[in-house]
Amino acid sequence: MDTVLLLVNIFALLLLIGILYTMHRKKVSFSKRVFAGLGLGILFGFILNVAYGADSEVLAQTVPWFNIVGTGYVKLLQMIVIPLVFISILGAFTKVTIGKNFGKMAGMILGILVGTTAIAAIIGISATLLFNLDASEIVQGEAEIERGASIEERSAGIEDRTLPDQILDLLPANPFLDFTGARPTSTIGVVIFAAFLGFSYLALTRRDEKNAELVKKGIDAIYSLVMGVVRIVLRLTPYGILAIIARTVATSDFGAIYSLGKFVLASYVALLVMFVIHLAIVSISGLNPITYVKKTAEALLFAFSSRSSAGALPLNIKTQTDRLGVPDGIANFAGSFGLSIGQNGCAGVYPAMLAVMIAPTVGQNPLEPTFLITLIVIVAISSFGVAGVGGGATFAAILVLSALNLPVALAGLLISVEPLIDMGRTALNVSGSMTAGVTTARMSGELDKDVYNGSIEHQSIDAT
Repeated sequence: MDTVLLLVNIFALLLLIGILYTMHRKKVSFSKRVFAGLGLGILFGFILNVAYGADSEVLAQTVPWFNIVGTGYVKLLQMIVIPLVFISILGAFTKVTIGKNFGKMAGMILGILVGTTAIAAIIGISATLLFNLDASEIVQGEAEIERGASIEERSAGIEDRTLPDQILDLLPANPFLDFTGARPTSTIGVVIFAAFLGFSYLALTRRDEKNAELVKKGIDAIYSLVMGVVRIVLRLTPYGILAIIARTVATSDFGAIYSLGKFVLASYVALLVMFVIHLAIVSISGLNPITYVKKTAEALLFAFSSRSSAGALPLNIKTQTDRLGVPDGIANFAGSFGLSIGQNGCAGVYPAMLAVMIAPTVGQNPLEPTFLITLIVIVAISSFGVAGVGGGATFAAILVLSALNLPVALAGLLISVEPLIDMGRTALNVSGSMTAGVTTARMSGELDKDVYNGSIEHQSIDAT
């Protein structure tokens, strides 16, 4: 019987994929297909959850087949992340305007990313205190205990490392190792290596223009090749979102979500307030925040569904360049830096909330000014090098809790609602990097206002 139900579930998914493909053949816009994938995924996932139950054997057998489409899509995106980060950073140096204003541009992007992360920490602290969240109130089940033990084991190699050691870990002693993503800080390592090659290119342009032009042509050719792969993969976005969101909803424990509703609500209040601050920053720079929301919706939706900042990088960059009018160089820097530096959701709101929740369990007054100031500073500093993939928030939490001498095992308390909260955190991460890109372009006078204010109907980020 289970086999029959499994086949029915797979057939239903294929049928929904067929609907999305038919929409594609009928030239329905990319935006509408993405939202259709989200809507169908939520509906299908809810039906599966009600029909079988989140912990049913049928769903356990069904999810791996759904993962072929959903997780497979995310893996394809992750496949191109490191090459895209590398060639995007290197390619940015070949842009003349970036070469002349590199220090100012990079400083603005980093300042916005780190500054907004510090603000995100303050908001996370405020939300925790407002909702009176306390880790001691959460009942620890078997899953929470196992998760806590796993986090504690993972933190073993971090707790004894000083801040200078952690800074040194960012440097790419072996860049080819970082190209494999072997270290938690591999992405920032690739960024640093690409930046060194970029500076070398700038020096080459001053002493050997002929070879510099040859290098530029090579970089441009590789960039075009990588972006060709990006376009191919992006065509799968509606199908990927359908499978990912269907799996997420189908396997969600609504009972646990209900019992931890206060924690989920506090998290989303903090995330939404921080998103409003992003809109305020865009508005202060002289741009229409409503336009920003409309044009970034697809990229934020994908980040929300996939829970992968790295996976959303291609959409992030294309949204900035094709819809927001951000120059290639700035968009590439903001998108790539945003993967490992200043993730507002995973490295800002989340670890700050955890620290304030956990502090009372060890007798630390979370309202003590010294504790709060220290927490904000540590969150901002530790946001460097946080991986933009699944688990980045856990890594950030380990760094912050370890630095404050708080028990890292308690970070596993929210495992039952982690996927739900992580969706919002990831979307905020991506919004933060796009905010940094568009604001920097506006402040440096390089933003194409006609593109930013242009009709979204003529700015499809579809790969067709």
